[in-house]
Amino acid sequence: MEVKTSLLDNMIGVGDMVLLEPLTEDSFIENLRNRFDHNEIYTYIGSVVISMNPYRSLPIFTPEKVEEYRNRNFYELSPHIYALADEAYRSLRDQDKDQCILITGESGAGKTEASKLVMSYVAAVCGKGQEVNKVKEQLLQSNPVLEAFGNAKTVRNDNSSRFGKYMDIEFDFKGDPVGGVISNYLLEKSRVVKQPRGERNFHIFYQLLSGASDDTLRKLKLDRDFSKYNYLSLDSANVNGLDDAANFRTVRNAMQIVGFMEDEVQSVLELVAAVLKLGNIEFKPESRSNGYDESRVKDKNDLKEMCELLGIEQSVLERAFSYRTVEAKLEKVSTTLNVSQAYYARDALAKNLYSRLFSWLVTRINESIKAQSKTRHKVMGVLDIYGFEIFEDNSFEQFIINYCNEKLQQIFIELTLREEQEEYIREDIEWTNIEYFNNAVICDLIENNQNGILAMLDEECLRPGTVTDITFLDKLNTVCAEHQHFESRLSKNSKFLTDHSLPHSCFRIQHYAGKVLYRVEGFMDKNNDLLYRDLSQAMYKANHKLIKQLFPEGNPAKVNLKRPPTAGFQFKHSVGTLMRNLQTKNPNYIRCVKPNDKKAPRIFTDSLVRHQVAYLGLMENVRVRRAGYAYRQAYEPCLERYKMLCKQTWPHWKGPTREGVEVLMADLQVSTEEFAYGNSKIFIRNPRTLFSLEEKRRGCLENLAALIQKIYRGWKCRTHFLLLKRSQVVVAAWYRRYAQQKKYTQIKSATIMVQSYSRGWKARKILRELKHQKRCEEAATTIAAYWHGTQARRELRRLKEEARNKHAVSVIWAGWQGTKARRELKRLKKEARRRHAVAVIWAYWLGLKVRREYRKFFRANAGRKIYSFIMQRLMQKYFLGLKRDLPSMSPIGGSWPTRPYRFLDTAHTELRSIFHHWRCKKYRSRFTDERKAVFEEKLQASEIFKDKKALYPSSVGQPFRGDYLEISKNPKYQKLSSAMDEKVLLADVVNKINRANGKGTARIFLLTKNNFVLADQKTGQVKASVPLPDLASISVSTQNDGFFALKLKEGSAGATKGDFLLSSEHLIEIITKLRRTGATAVNHDHLDIDISDEFLVQFKQDKVCVKFVQGAPKNGNGASCKRKNNRLLEVSVPSTA
Repeated sequence: MEVKTSLLDNMIGVGDMVLLEPLTEDSFIENLRNRFDHNEIYTYIGSVVISMNPYRSLPIFTPEKVEEYRNRNFYELSPHIYALADEAYRSLRDQDKDQCILITGESGAGKTEASKLVMSYVAAVCGKGQEVNKVKEQLLQSNPVLEAFGNAKTVRNDNSSRFGKYMDIEFDFKGDPVGGVISNYLLEKSRVVKQPRGERNFHIFYQLLSGASDDTLRKLKLDRDFSKYNYLSLDSANVNGLDDAANFRTVRNAMQIVGFMEDEVQSVLELVAAVLKLGNIEFKPESRSNGYDESRVKDKNDLKEMCELLGIEQSVLERAFSYRTVEAKLEKVSTTLNVSQAYYARDALAKNLYSRLFSWLVTRINESIKAQSKTRHKVMGVLDIYGFEIFEDNSFEQFIINYCNEKLQQIFIELTLREEQEEYIREDIEWTNIEYFNNAVICDLIENNQNGILAMLDEECLRPGTVTDITFLDKLNTVCAEHQHFESRLSKNSKFLTDHSLPHSCFRIQHYAGKVLYRVEGFMDKNNDLLYRDLSQAMYKANHKLIKQLFPEGNPAKVNLKRPPTAGFQFKHSVGTLMRNLQTKNPNYIRCVKPNDKKAPRIFTDSLVRHQVAYLGLMENVRVRRAGYAYRQAYEPCLERYKMLCKQTWPHWKGPTREGVEVLMADLQVSTEEFAYGNSKIFIRNPRTLFSLEEKRRGCLENLAALIQKIYRGWKCRTHFLLLKRSQVVVAAWYRRYAQQKKYTQIKSATIMVQSYSRGWKARKILRELKHQKRCEEAATTIAAYWHGTQARRELRRLKEEARNKHAVSVIWAGWQGTKARRELKRLKKEARRRHAVAVIWAYWLGLKVRREYRKFFRANAGRKIYSFIMQRLMQKYFLGLKRDLPSMSPIGGSWPTRPYRFLDTAHTELRSIFHHWRCKKYRSRFTDERKAVFEEKLQASEIFKDKKALYPSSVGQPFRGDYLEISKNPKYQKLSSAMDEKVLLADVVNKINRANGKGTARIFLLTKNNFVLADQKTGQVKASVPLPDLASISVSTQNDGFFALKLKEGSAGATKGDFLLSSEHLIEIITKLRRTGATAVNHDHLDIDISDEFLVQFKQDKVCVKFVQGAPKNGNGASCKRKNNRLLEVSVPSTA
């Protein structure tokens, strides 16, 4: 029997929220938390899938899982996105119904990943073949391209989609993909020119700079350093987990697979590089004779490189940034642009260039993936669009995004109710109207053609005269004041006049997901989205083949004086087209929920999830599904699941399945009000009824399991007994055989043993007889031998006696000869000793005579000679020891051998001094002039700061480099280097302290022979140049900080803006060089250095006290400056203890 599974088996929490009892918001959240804690990230609301972002990889997306959910009933397995994808695909393939999958949720909830999973599942389960695989690969590889150009890192998501995407995947009659069409909605092009703190620009900019080869970057005139481009945010340039270089290679490969030609890829990269170059163009004001201000490009190098990339004449584009031409009928009026207008024109061009490039990419991808045949195809649409947004500061982008979500909520409720009603009608179940909140009134407030907010915004944009955001708000207050979902502080509705949570420059709309406060500032400019015609025409004149396609309105032959449609009008039209498209398809919903804001796994934040549940309308969705019958199931799986509860249906039901279900429900005595019979399904009204059936089924399954165990154990015991019986018979037969064999073996062994003993006794008897006969024969021979031996021994003794007698005579003679020899030897020795004694006595006598003669000469000089000899030996030993233990040649070496004798004390000290001077001379002889100067600076630094400044000891071991920026070699500072007429003695980055807030601004500090210069770090523009004679003194603290004040002489040219308060990591070197160079420039001895923890600094007309205190700074381990009042700046220095 085939085992049928169900959603209700092994369920953690409740897999389908429709079955949740009791249904409250708290129980809803708790059920999501319970399932999320057990790695169950998917939950159903009927046919809607709730997807929780796990922020980690889970083993539930494997090829085995794909096969597990393939061709399975939606409720047959535990909730999964594959179940929804399979249901949609099978409905499209088998029932010829066009499908759409709507994926919604806020940024970071996993919408993009959900759309990828749906597409990968469909690609895995559909047909195979070379052409089909090619189409599937192109559809899948379009994602990396669009993500690179349309996604960016935000504070909520490292790969946030900054555009809405709807993809129609087309299938043939067999269910194989044959092509697709992509539509994009509202790219966030304002991100190109400005990103919020903690966020990045679009991925492609960072991928290009990180992953492109050096040759490619050289052709595009780019540098890998992100800091060189004003449009790129630096605080989040590098993102953990994102490999921009590897992703760039992936994008290049994906573009090749989709069908981009190599020259098209190069053109796209050139436009991306042009956008980066465009952001570096800066403007400066220039006054004209007529009194009007106009703008001029500061540094034309970036402008030149951009024009070379796009093939535009530099003068044409430069004029477009400085002038604007307005055409009215036959008249043309040319006006100059001031600096702010020029910057607006630059940013507008950058946004339009990137936005049109993105639209061209979508169109180009559509050309590659579109179906080749013209016949009608089945369509599955996948909508991945931004969710409802409520920020602290909501503007025009949030307004139209929330408008889109209102429309999606409206169509969601309509389609859900329509689907419910169609199922009830199809099953012949009575339909009752369901009460729900209809947000059509909110949609009408926004999109009404007469007095809707978008219509009034367009009307204000087109109205002549002075038009501002405030006039637009005034119009809203007039027209929408009485609307129940519109709130404004300045409206005629008196109940909002005292609402201090509602600022005067804002209005509030009560959306279906909650109230949202919109700041009206920027609505007009963002809705206009105006690009000056001069820039469009300049772009059209480019030789770049792609630029002409992106700016067709710049064609002089097709000048259109009609105002282009506004951004709001275009988006409203796109949303209307999308809604009409969705209404023609069978909807499938995926609601993505973000569990926490930390992008971390295993963290579930109740308040955040509760907020998303509210604005996604999930509770209302559950109530709509439960308004009629909460649960429905086909008769066959229902009977298969619960047939064991009734004796008539267990184990097999022979009749129709509906009759079996009727018999089952009648036997269980379920109230008829709790269920209804449809044509193919049974409908259960209350989840409690279903859970009661499940409880009974679990109890019955336990009884059935016990019965099965009992029968199995009986069968197992009987089988074991029969096996033992058969085994006993076999063992007995084998044992009897073994016993007889063993008895026979014993008898045979005993017989052999008796035979062997008998034969042995006979053999021993014969042996004894033979031995006796042999011994008798050998006895005679033995006796004869003994007799012969006795005779021989007697003869031998006689011969030995004769030999001993002869030997005794010889020994006595030899003893006598020896005695005589010893007596002669004694006599000779005694005579020799007597002669030797005489010689010794004579020698001693001669010596005595000589000593008596020499004694009178020796006593006069012996002491002096002995002293001289001993001193020479001691000195020789001392110098040899000194040579052996000589210390190192380092001038700072303090070691010296100890003196061995006290009388050498003076010589020892003098030798040590001579040796030290000699090795110092040897050390100095190796110095170059530059190194001598460095040591002189170090010596002067010691004179100034030693025992006075806590920072000084840490600077002793650091060499004075002078030019830390390598200003003459670094191309970034080429312009600044060329502006210096004298040799740069010191170049470093310092922080110029602002008296208003105590914060520092990075500046380049340059010191020459006669001046010191402060310049902007990014642009290299000179901010101040002060002659050294104008420098009066320098003030520093005694603490371990890098702050110093350059005080200028009163009345000098540089003193008009006041003194300079700076901070640097190389304070010791800067002040030392300033003092040496200043002394040379002004021809006096030295520059005054004031070392104190409190000093005055002149800022323009005011004097401010700078006070240094010890404490824990806020920004880490360094010193921090904070403004206390108008006359006091306090510098907090970390304690050195």
